[in-house]
Amino acid sequence: MRYVMVQIPNTPASASPAPRSVPTSADVARLAGVSRATVSYVLNNTGAARISEPTRRRVREAAEELGYVPHAAARSLRAGHSRMVLMPAPAFPVGPLYGRFISELQWALGRLGYTVVQYGSVGLHGDEAARAWAELRPVAVLVPGSGPGPRGVALLRRAGARAVVTVGPERVEGAHAVLLDHDGVGHCAGAHLYARGRRRIGVVVPAEPGLEPFSRPRLAGVRAALRGTDAEVTELPLAYEERAAAELAASWRRFGLDAVFAYNDEYAMLLMRALQDEGVRIPDDTAVLGADDLMLGRLLRPRLSTIHIELPAGRDLADLVDRAVRDPGLAPEAHQVLGASVVRRESS
Repeated sequence: MRYVMVQIPNTPASASPAPRSVPTSADVARLAGVSRATVSYVLNNTGAARISEPTRRRVREAAEELGYVPHAAARSLRAGHSRMVLMPAPAFPVGPLYGRFISELQWALGRLGYTVVQYGSVGLHGDEAARAWAELRPVAVLVPGSGPGPRGVALLRRAGARAVVTVGPERVEGAHAVLLDHDGVGHCAGAHLYARGRRRIGVVVPAEPGLEPFSRPRLAGVRAALRGTDAEVTELPLAYEERAAAELAASWRRFGLDAVFAYNDEYAMLLMRALQDEGVRIPDDTAVLGADDLMLGRLLRPRLSTIHIELPAGRDLADLVDRAVRDPGLAPEAHQVLGASVVRRESS
């Protein structure tokens, strides 16, 4: 075995690169030829001050050249509150439609000068989760799905959250609410299938935890649409797995169903493939209807019929958060959204 000795020359301490100092707003002001107040106005997006666009551009260029970034904690001290909007990670599987909504919301909040922080609260629920969120002292909390109860909302408000907004099917006392009408989605699906002459209708209810607040209202909406008619509704529990779909498809004929509302497009595609493998003709034997209007549904053969869902605009929700932050005494508002309409293609 060979050993190679490498001699490292002694380097005087003076030869080591000196640590660079952290640039300050005063450095930016000197380079841009403006006051520190002007730097603060420009970089904190303060709309109250009238500053010309050339001056704004000069300040931004100076900040970029120096590598200056505003200090969030110092900015919070000046404002009397943070600019952090906490968004707990959903406790349910997130599909492409919801993902696009979250991206638009984050962009809109960023344009208003807020920093969006997603919080992974695995294993925490209800008021226990609210206590963990409160430790971060956010100025606002956006809660997807079923969140904390009234005590949790009150805890967040006492910890400095000026706005607590829930995005789900139900209101929570003390919080602003964006109410998603999943009953309406189910009602739209049931009415469409009945109008197409279908009378024995199955409704997929996902077995995945966390989806009950959405799947149960959709099932109830189908039943409400068909109440008083000669149609029958069959509940079909289904896990989002190929094996589970294959098992359901293998026993399909004993249900005698001529249509199925499959909760959303992803479950519809999963089930449709399994039904076709079992020789079930779509839509001749069974019509299949999804929801969300995903692009992939248009690539199937037959093309997937679906419910197009209008989620709340991210800009509108961002505006609600901003109004509540500016006016902490604002009475809790409730906004009903989630319009639904059928997009009929070949599968129903």
